[in-house]
Amino acid sequence: MILNEKILQSSFRTECSPQTGGTRAPEVPCRQSKAVRQARGRVAILLAAISSLAFFSAPQTVGFAKTSKAVGVTLSPTELSFGNHPVGTTSAAQTITLTNSGNAKLKITGIAITGTNAGDYAQTNKCGSSLAAGAKCTISVTFTPSASGSRTASVSVTDNASGSPQKVSLSGTGAAPAAGLSPTSLTFTGQLVGTGSTAQSVTLSNKGSAALSLSSVAITGTNAGDFAQSNNCGSSLAASGKCTISVTFTPTASGSRTAAVSVSDNASGSPQTVSLTGTGTTTAGPAASLSLTSLAFGNEPIDITSTSQSVTLSNTGNAALSITGIALAGTNADDFDQSNACGSSLAAGASCTIVVMFTPSEAAAETASLSITDNASGSPQTVSLTGTGTHDVILSWTASTTAGVVGYDVYRGTTSGGPYSTLLNSTPVNGTAYTDQTAQAGQTYYYVVTAVGSNGATQSADSDQGSATVP
Repeated sequence: MILNEKILQSSFRTECSPQTGGTRAPEVPCRQSKAVRQARGRVAILLAAISSLAFFSAPQTVGFAKTSKAVGVTLSPTELSFGNHPVGTTSAAQTITLTNSGNAKLKITGIAITGTNAGDYAQTNKCGSSLAAGAKCTISVTFTPSASGSRTASVSVTDNASGSPQKVSLSGTGAAPAAGLSPTSLTFTGQLVGTGSTAQSVTLSNKGSAALSLSSVAITGTNAGDFAQSNNCGSSLAASGKCTISVTFTPTASGSRTAAVSVSDNASGSPQTVSLTGTGTTTAGPAASLSLTSLAFGNEPIDITSTSQSVTLSNTGNAALSITGIALAGTNADDFDQSNACGSSLAAGASCTIVVMFTPSEAAAETASLSITDNASGSPQTVSLTGTGTHDVILSWTASTTAGVVGYDVYRGTTSGGPYSTLLNSTPVNGTAYTDQTAQAGQTYYYVVTAVGSNGATQSADSDQGSATVP
């Protein structure tokens, strides 16, 4: 600022004695008028203000921080699980919230289902093509499994935010029923024409992971009218559930009659079927049937009882089978034995088991027969029995616990305590049993066993001695 000095000077006029004749008058104090004193005060204030202005006279710069613009995306939740859901049906919708967590507009170029089983999921949304800073929108997702088992995909959001596309994982399991029938066939034998058989049962099981919806259980096929069914299955069978279908046979004519139980449902392979066969007869009566007509026991050491073998006796007729005797007959009948639970009568369609064993008394081929006497045609029914007695000596021992044992050698002697000079096996025995087939009748033998090492040569000390006297 530039000051007007004249103005300042005029403001400071004082009242003093004038000079006379060039000679200065005696010094007299100058007196300032009241107006001058007031002006002088104003000048002091003005000078102070000017000094203050001078301090701030340099130009000042004021800075402002710039705020950057950015978009951000938040998806919540980050995964959706639909659990088990029936194949071919649509689940309830689940919701994802998309939030623009940035301070600039979010530009959305696409929202889609992607991944392995993308076709099993669908989405709808209200997000549009952009989302203002801080704004939110929702994405609704449904699950319609096309097959059973695990089904996965993702919701994928493509936009102008960092990390695009952002994803939400989707998982669900397709649940489907699976129908099973057991048994898959039923046979009705020897049923008198016009009479009903005893019921036979079929079990229907749902082995799947969703409810089995049943539309019908029916008898179909060539002679459907000769069979009937009843069941407790209802219209639906829960996963792992079971129900029973009971079937009867009432032949309208003699001879072979066929049909099927047919189950229609929502499982793969529907309808499931059980084949039905039956035989109509014009005369009533029992019929005896044996599962085997011969039993062969092979070689068996004298006085040693064989493993048992069995034969099944069935009444395939339409009346009770009266059993008057089950016995052993033939040359060596005494060397065979039988036991059974057949009793004195066998109902139509029933069966029982006969168990037979062989204990040879001599070193020779032996024969006998099992004979069943009853009121059926062809009585007595018979099963031929054969076996051979031998002088074999059967040895067994406890396995060695020593590491590296690859087998055993068996030695025989004729004197108690040894020597055991006869090696019976040509290679180490792989196991803990051996049959001496070279023993002679009337002889007493003494046996020991040694463990053989991995090199095939190293042997353990002899085992304890065992002995046998051959009949």
